[in-house]
Amino acid sequence: MNPILRALLNRLLGDRGERAAARLLRREGLRVLRRGYRTAHGEIDLIARDGDVLVFVEVKARRRGVPAEAVTVEKQRRLTLAALHFLKRHGLLECRSRFDVVSVLWPDDDGEPTLEHYRDAFEAQGRGQMFR
Repeated sequence: MNPILRALLNRLLGDRGERAAARLLRREGLRVLRRGYRTAHGEIDLIARDGDVLVFVEVKARRRGVPAEAVTVEKQRRLTLAALHFLKRHGLLECRSRFDVVSVLWPDDDGEPTLEHYRDAFEAQGRGQMFR
Protein backbone atom coordinates (compact mmCIF):
# COMPACT_ATOMS: atom_id res chain seq x y z
CA MET A 1 0.00 0.00 0.00
CA ASN A 2 1.15 3.53 -0.74
CA PRO A 3 2.79 5.00 2.42
CA ILE A 4 0.84 8.25 2.13
CA LEU A 5 -2.45 6.37 1.83
CA ARG A 6 -1.49 4.13 4.77
CA ALA A 7 -0.70 7.18 6.94
CA LEU A 8 -4.03 8.78 6.00
CA LEU A 9 -5.98 5.61 6.82
CA ASN A 10 -4.15 5.28 10.16
CA ARG A 11 -4.98 8.91 11.01
CA LEU A 12 -8.65 8.35 10.15
CA LEU A 13 -8.71 5.21 12.32
CA GLY A 14 -7.05 7.17 15.14
CA ASP A 15 -9.58 10.03 14.86
CA ARG A 16 -12.48 7.58 14.99
CA GLY A 17 -10.85 5.93 17.99
CA GLU A 18 -10.46 9.24 19.83
CA ARG A 19 -14.12 10.10 19.26
CA ALA A 20 -15.19 6.65 20.52
CA ALA A 21 -12.89 7.00 23.55
CA ALA A 22 -14.30 10.46 24.37
CA ARG A 23 -17.85 9.03 24.28
CA LEU A 24 -16.79 6.20 26.59
CA LEU A 25 -15.19 8.61 29.07
CA ARG A 26 -18.32 10.79 29.10
CA ARG A 27 -20.50 7.72 29.76
CA GLU A 28 -18.20 6.90 32.69
CA GLY A 29 -18.74 10.37 34.14
CA LEU A 30 -15.53 12.12 33.08
CA ARG A 31 -15.65 15.57 31.53
CA VAL A 32 -13.55 15.81 28.36
CA LEU A 33 -11.79 19.19 28.38
CA ARG A 34 -9.49 19.02 25.38
CA ARG A 35 -8.66 16.84 22.40
CA GLY A 36 -5.33 16.76 20.57
CA TYR A 37 -3.14 18.91 22.85
CA ARG A 38 0.16 19.28 20.96
CA THR A 39 3.59 20.21 22.32
CA ALA A 40 7.16 19.83 21.09
CA HIS A 41 7.25 16.59 23.13
CA GLY A 42 4.21 15.05 21.47
CA GLU A 43 0.45 15.00 21.61
CA ILE A 44 -1.97 14.16 24.39
CA ASP A 45 -5.02 12.61 22.76
CA LEU A 46 -7.57 13.62 25.39
CA ILE A 47 -7.48 15.66 28.57
CA ALA A 48 -10.38 15.08 30.94
CA ARG A 49 -11.48 15.76 34.48
CA ASP A 50 -12.57 12.97 36.83
CA GLY A 51 -13.84 14.80 39.91
CA ASP A 52 -10.84 16.77 41.15
CA VAL A 53 -8.31 14.74 39.12
CA LEU A 54 -6.96 15.89 35.76
CA VAL A 55 -6.68 12.88 33.44
CA PHE A 56 -4.27 12.65 30.50
CA VAL A 57 -5.55 9.98 28.14
CA GLU A 58 -3.63 8.10 25.47
CA VAL A 59 -5.93 6.46 22.93
CA LYS A 60 -4.62 3.47 20.98
CA ALA A 61 -6.79 2.27 18.11
CA ARG A 62 -5.96 -0.87 16.14
CA ARG A 63 -7.66 -3.45 13.95
CA ARG A 64 -5.94 -6.40 15.66
CA GLY A 65 -3.77 -7.22 18.62
CA VAL A 66 -3.76 -5.47 21.98
CA PRO A 67 -3.70 -1.72 21.30
CA ALA A 68 -2.70 -0.74 24.86
CA GLU A 69 0.58 -2.66 24.48
CA ALA A 70 1.73 0.08 22.07
CA VAL A 71 2.09 2.53 24.99
CA THR A 72 5.82 1.96 25.47
CA VAL A 73 8.00 3.47 28.19
CA GLU A 74 9.28 5.98 25.63
CA LYS A 75 5.69 6.97 24.77
CA GLN A 76 4.97 7.29 28.50
CA ARG A 77 8.01 9.59 28.87
CA ARG A 78 6.80 11.84 26.01
CA LEU A 79 3.29 11.93 27.47
CA THR A 80 4.71 12.86 30.88
CA LEU A 81 6.60 15.81 29.37
CA ALA A 82 3.55 16.93 27.38
CA ALA A 83 1.37 16.70 30.51
CA LEU A 84 3.91 18.69 32.50
CA HIS A 85 3.86 21.34 29.75
CA PHE A 86 0.05 21.52 30.00
CA LEU A 87 0.10 21.77 33.80
CA LYS A 88 2.74 24.53 33.79
CA ARG A 89 1.06 26.49 31.00
CA HIS A 90 -2.29 26.49 32.80
CA GLY A 91 -0.97 27.00 36.35
CA LEU A 92 -2.13 23.55 37.46
CA LEU A 93 1.06 22.07 38.91
CA GLU A 94 -0.66 21.50 42.26
CA CYS A 95 -3.56 19.64 40.63
CA ARG A 96 -3.83 15.87 41.13
CA SER A 97 -3.39 14.04 37.85
CA ARG A 98 -3.12 10.58 36.35
CA PHE A 99 -2.49 8.84 33.04
CA ASP A 100 -5.15 6.61 31.51
CA VAL A 101 -5.13 4.55 28.34
CA VAL A 102 -8.17 3.74 26.22
CA SER A 103 -7.74 0.76 23.93
CA VAL A 104 -9.95 0.73 20.83
CA LEU A 105 -10.12 -2.49 18.82
CA TRP A 106 -11.98 -2.08 15.53
CA PRO A 107 -13.63 -5.12 13.91
CA ASP A 108 -12.87 -5.92 10.27
CA ASP A 109 -16.36 -4.82 9.25
CA ASP A 110 -17.78 -1.41 10.12
CA GLY A 111 -19.22 -2.64 13.42
CA GLU A 112 -18.79 -1.08 16.82
CA PRO A 113 -15.33 -1.23 18.39
CA THR A 114 -14.37 -2.95 21.61
CA LEU A 115 -13.14 -0.36 24.11
CA GLU A 116 -11.18 -0.84 27.32
CA HIS A 117 -10.41 1.98 29.73
CA TYR A 118 -7.27 1.47 31.82
CA ARG A 119 -7.43 3.96 34.68
CA ASP A 120 -4.13 5.02 36.20
CA ALA A 121 -2.41 2.96 33.49
CA PHE A 122 1.12 4.17 34.23
CA GLU A 123 3.13 6.48 36.47
CA ALA A 124 4.87 9.62 35.21
CA GLN A 125 8.17 8.71 33.54
CA GLY A 126 11.54 10.41 33.15
CA ARG A 127 12.91 13.71 34.34
CA GLY A 128 9.49 15.37 34.07
CA GLN A 129 7.95 13.19 36.75
CA MET A 130 4.97 14.64 38.57
CA PHE A 131 3.76 14.08 42.07
CA ARG A 132 0.30 12.99 43.17
